[in-house]
Amino acid sequence: MSTLSVLAVASEAYPLVKTGGLGDVVGALPAALAHEGIRTTTMLPGYAAVLDALRDATIVHSYDYLQGAPAHVLAGRAGGLDVLVLDAPHLYARSGNPYVAADGTDWPDNAQRFAALGAAAADVARGVAAGCTPDIVHAHDWQAAMAIALLHYGEGRRPGTVMTVHNLAFQGKFAPSLLAELGLPARAFAADGVEYYGDIGYLKAGLALADRITTVSPTYAAEIRAVEHGMGLDGLLRHRRGIVSGILNGIDTAIWNPTRDPHLAATYDNRRLARRPANRVALQHRMKLHADADALLIGVVSRLTWQKGMDLLVESLPALLAHGAQLALLGSGEFGIEEALTAAAQEHPGRVAVEIGYDEPLAHQVQGGVDVLMVPSRFEPCGLTQLCALRYGAVPLVARVGGLADTIVDANEMALASGAGTGLVCEAGSAGALQAAVERAVALRRDATAWRQVQLRGMKTDVTWARPARHYAALFRTLAAERAG
Repeated sequence: MSTLSVLAVASEAYPLVKTGGLGDVVGALPAALAHEGIRTTTMLPGYAAVLDALRDATIVHSYDYLQGAPAHVLAGRAGGLDVLVLDAPHLYARSGNPYVAADGTDWPDNAQRFAALGAAAADVARGVAAGCTPDIVHAHDWQAAMAIALLHYGEGRRPGTVMTVHNLAFQGKFAPSLLAELGLPARAFAADGVEYYGDIGYLKAGLALADRITTVSPTYAAEIRAVEHGMGLDGLLRHRRGIVSGILNGIDTAIWNPTRDPHLAATYDNRRLARRPANRVALQHRMKLHADADALLIGVVSRLTWQKGMDLLVESLPALLAHGAQLALLGSGEFGIEEALTAAAQEHPGRVAVEIGYDEPLAHQVQGGVDVLMVPSRFEPCGLTQLCALRYGAVPLVARVGGLADTIVDANEMALASGAGTGLVCEAGSAGALQAAVERAVALRRDATAWRQVQLRGMKTDVTWARPARHYAALFRTLAAERAG
């Protein structure tokens, strides 16, 4: 089997920079693809954290002027990845979040910042960087989509292109007056190009012009072709449905591994599940929850947003507490939801614990210590926390949408009777349905044997990148053969 070369283009990659699941996927997929004979080079913006981690760097291409100032493309290794880094301090040398300023507003030059990333990726794809002539350009989300548009409208070498949508809600829309500044010809501003309701749509451009479109679960791939979840792009996606597919995410099981997780009070596996309760005790102590062995301990590791259903959690808290449950929550997001959850923690000390922000060790401790990991999203392209929960023996309680529906089998009465079920699934967008699912969790936990079986089935579920990598590799090889033939 011949080796295929892929240039992955993204705005983040774990462990270098991460704001959500996108970073996890971009960081983990290259190693899995290597087992399928796919060699990946990942192109990233030159944030300080990326440049600090870069080793054996060499300049492989230079720009006298790129969106306002000189820039260089550096090749090297960083965070376990083969990387190309766009070193452009005028665009990326900023503290904090990659996308927003300290006040929570978008960086005003995001159009230029990510057009530059796309332009550099397109140039690399055409062969300007010695040693990197990819067969496939794999663009992740709107921040990378301009690479596909610039390849489509430019001249020279044109490898196959794949656009992967991690969340259709984030689209990258900018003023049409920027067209020439972004390096696009006038003809690109058309319905079959980058024009999107009178603006330039970065994600729309990628979806309209890519050779293949993927998203991160089969159910989400179907959902986004309907008006309800299409975010204004459903018509385009229906038109291109023949090239749209859903490939489930995996997780990095070297990092998410309860048998050797350094963040846990006690390591364990499915043969030593009796060791797991020590993590519950440690988590309750860490988050100042009552040391109550009988309470259903519910965990949440999430962005605190309407999309994630966190307002439904706030509405359901009285009912959860009435069932004797405890809540251990880690996350940040919308101010109103943060405020409501913080107030609940102050009102119910020992029962509700909230930590605003993100803490990687604490995320592992929540997965290793809670009974139930709750993901009540209104829409969810894939979700990774429920996959981690399966791996860690935390029973996922999820809404029936997107990748949550694809990854969790509801442990209803018939499923339990037939030896199936890995979690609890409820209808999305309903506080009542969420509360009923918690009632089911309380009842199921009283049956220690049934509860343990649900945990064990979850822990035996394949959540690795092996199967997704096979699907990506097959897609890449088919597309490369088409381009060659």
